[in-house]
Amino acid sequence: MSATVIPFAEGQSKLNWMDLIGAIAAGHDRPPAQVEDVLIYRGTDTLLNRSAWIDGMGIAVKACTIFPGNGAAGKPVVNGAVNLFADSDGALEAIVDFHLVTKWKTAGDSLLAATRLARPDSRNILIIGAGTVGRSLVEAYGSAFPGAGFTIWNRSAEGATRFAADCPGVIVVSDLEAAVRAADIVCCATMSATPILKGDWLSPGTHVDLIGAYRPDMREADDVVMQRGRVFVDAIGTTVEHIGELIEPIRSGALKVENVVADFRELERFVRTTDDEITVFKNGGGAHLDLMVSRYILDAWRAA
Repeated sequence: MSATVIPFAEGQSKLNWMDLIGAIAAGHDRPPAQVEDVLIYRGTDTLLNRSAWIDGMGIAVKACTIFPGNGAAGKPVVNGAVNLFADSDGALEAIVDFHLVTKWKTAGDSLLAATRLARPDSRNILIIGAGTVGRSLVEAYGSAFPGAGFTIWNRSAEGATRFAADCPGVIVVSDLEAAVRAADIVCCATMSATPILKGDWLSPGTHVDLIGAYRPDMREADDVVMQRGRVFVDAIGTTVEHIGELIEPIRSGALKVENVVADFRELERFVRTTDDEITVFKNGGGAHLDLMVSRYILDAWRAA
């Protein structure tokens, strides 16, 4: 039997954000994933191979290249492929469009946390970073927080303007500090290696969604963000010792490992305790999530 090939547009038409986060939550009720990551660096370029096996769900192998300099040449920054294998016999079940999996995995990961940690009445959502992920966040967050307004800040004003043109209704802001102070939810989706989000700017009750940093030498939020907020992650094993967002504040003493409240295997602990507390979620996007999302995409494709 030949593998199912699921392209981006046709696959996306069968998906739903709220169904997706339900599938991710259910995936964490299964046995823990066996995960292996291999990263090879050349300057700012990265080759990332991620594999995951969840007993009863199957195997996903995702390989991608991340070349930040491609954007200036009008080329995709990220390229790759995702293979989904059957749990029972290891047969190749599907080849899923890489960008389809990445879009829904990345935004869905953040959305699952936000639906539990952000205030339900959140109305002002700030996106920092005018890339592809930011565009997905407008779509995803808009499904869970109807009536919310979006603002966009980007280092390049031209990039923010293009973003707003692609996402009608999104307002461009130039003063980052003022935008953060006014926001109910702050989503960082940049390639920054040094903090651009300052904890002193956060208003009581803000939910912070940190997405962009994926290497040990990258972070988007300063130590004060981690000190002021209750910190959650999608997976302890793929964030705490692997991403600068956690490595650096732990090294400085601003954050202790034991102060990370929970990951998705303890979703019942993803709870906001007061309206005024600040919550911080680090989206690490491990291979186990690629597997869960790929399986959801294949199941939705078959159901349709």
